[in-house]
Amino acid sequence: MTLLVTCLAAEAATVVWYVRREDDMRIGTLCLMLWGASIMWLADAVFAYLREGSSVFVQEISQMANDAFLGFSAVALALVIWLAILLVSDPRGRSRKKLYKG
Repeated sequence: MTLLVTCLAAEAATVVWYVRREDDMRIGTLCLMLWGASIMWLADAVFAYLREGSSVFVQEISQMANDAFLGFSAVALALVIWLAILLVSDPRGRSRKKLYKG
């Protein structure tokens, strides 16, 4: 479930990045973070399968809910980091205008 959530978020960010011609909002950075998380969860799933066999894919509802929460938490963390990067870099100069208005 964690892999599914991060892959869906990575695919959505990639579509947005691909549709927008300019990358002034650094959507490419968000894509890289989400695809990196997806690759990490994929490697985790592969190694768990090699270690435990197919039983790793049979989960209780509570385990699936925990995995989904972990996936949403990873996506939320990537969004927070992306937002921090945007606030620091200020690609459109809006924060600078607000701060130095007076």
